[in-house]
Amino acid sequence: MSDMTGEGLRTLIVDDEPLAIERMQVLCAEIAGINVIGTANDGESALRLAQKLGPDLLLLDMTMPGIDGLGVASELARQDHPPAIIFVTAHEDFAVAAFDLEAVDYVLKPVAGERLERAIERALARRSKQAEANDETSDMWLSEFWVPDRSELLRIDAQEVRRIDAERDYVRLHAGERTYMLLQTIAGLEEKLDPEKFIRIHRSTILRRDFIRGLRHEGLGVWCAELEDGEELRIGRTYLKRVKAMAGR
Repeated sequence: MSDMTGEGLRTLIVDDEPLAIERMQVLCAEIAGINVIGTANDGESALRLAQKLGPDLLLLDMTMPGIDGLGVASELARQDHPPAIIFVTAHEDFAVAAFDLEAVDYVLKPVAGERLERAIERALARRSKQAEANDETSDMWLSEFWVPDRSELLRIDAQEVRRIDAERDYVRLHAGERTYMLLQTIAGLEEKLDPEKFIRIHRSTILRRDFIRGLRHEGLGVWCAELEDGEELRIGRTYLKRVKAMAGR
């Protein structure tokens, strides 16, 4: 989500009825903590605008031609930092599916101002909890390695490490043009690395996520990770689902 300091939750209204969009704009103008940055009248437009504008929140109609509200929410949920979703609909039947997608709230039409305001308050409360959780976990992950090098210890920033290979009870860190050995099992090290930045693709290999250029299917269920330096590494079957989820597959 984007920073809301001084401007409130950056909000996209999505509804296939122009009058419904207009009413939501009027209601939102009377609620503190919300800033409407755009509107869309179908699912495809909503996804394009969400990609371009990076909203904090979608006020999302459920039934629309083409991609419906559930489809939009499901697609956005694949993002690393998806926007919050408040479904706004005339239909009660989709509530269970909506909350399966971790929607903040499910508001029935015709929308009352007080009801929408309560939903917005829930979105703001969830945003605050997420910010607190991020603050608490930001120091959990390794940010540096101290590795022996001849008669000294060298500090290696975790961001410099693009690949980690297991070698028995050691791991080999690939950083720049050099590699360094560290007495540490790969399983133990994996638990200390930020999963937003590193991903294990094999029982003996961890990669920095932004060092992966692409994934290639070689047939018979075999996949490889293509790296920025041109090398290809086979993805272990145990880790394939997680790696493909990184790519939204």
